[in-house]
Amino acid sequence: MPSPTKNDRLDLRLTSAQKREIEQAAALTGRSLTDFSVSTLVEKAEDLIRREREVSMSAQAFETFSALLDRPAASVAGLAELLARPAVFVD
Repeated sequence: MPSPTKNDRLDLRLTSAQKREIEQAAALTGRSLTDFSVSTLVEKAEDLIRREREVSMSAQAFETFSALLDRPAASVAGLAELLARPAVFVD
């Protein structure tokens, strides 16, 4: 399977110390500066996105949540009337 074409760029401004540190880490892993930097940025981005989208709770909280979902729906006063009204937004 061929690699996707890399046609986008990301320019960064770094201090000399930051660049040396990243270059040293890349060298220690035997990877190019670009490969090390891109893979590290993508890994951190994926982790952050996953943590933002993930919902976690204790077993007790999950049991409470599940019990609430399993309850019959409650009638909400005025909801049927509200939904029967004409829409205020027009296509």
